[in-house]
Amino acid sequence: MTGAEELPGLRLELGSWNDLRPAAELVRRAVFIHEQGCSEESEWDELDAVSLHCVAYRGDEAVGTARLLPELRIGRMAVAMSHRRRGIASLILERLIAVAAERGARTVVLHAQVAVLDFYHRHGFVAEGEEFFEEGIAHLLMRRKLDPNVED
Repeated sequence: MTGAEELPGLRLELGSWNDLRPAAELVRRAVFIHEQGCSEESEWDELDAVSLHCVAYRGDEAVGTARLLPELRIGRMAVAMSHRRRGIASLILERLIAVAAERGARTVVLHAQVAVLDFYHRHGFVAEGEEFFEEGIAHLLMRRKLDPNVED
């Protein structure tokens, strides 16, 4: 599923950092660095090179991105401000969850910004533990069981 069925004109691409870097960087720079004030140094890390990236495009414009880390944790979920609340983040998230399941994950975890916990709750994620800060932004660890028979 590319997501095109749900959102006409939108396509999702999966690939390596080498393949998707220009598009993913564009979205992450706009959201995390310019909008949220995160530092350049913290945004780009060694995990990009070893992660699977997903980029959403509307036409030729990159409008959203996220990555699936080798330990099957989702991170760096971002959608351009002008394209939010249109289902793009949901499509990216569900695509990466599906890939994690294909790779044998029984649960998927992520660090959710507290401001968007409801979004992740709607996708079956449950918050765990105490609030923590990344780049001055409050987060919670969240987990979604992919196999209902898995015990924590």
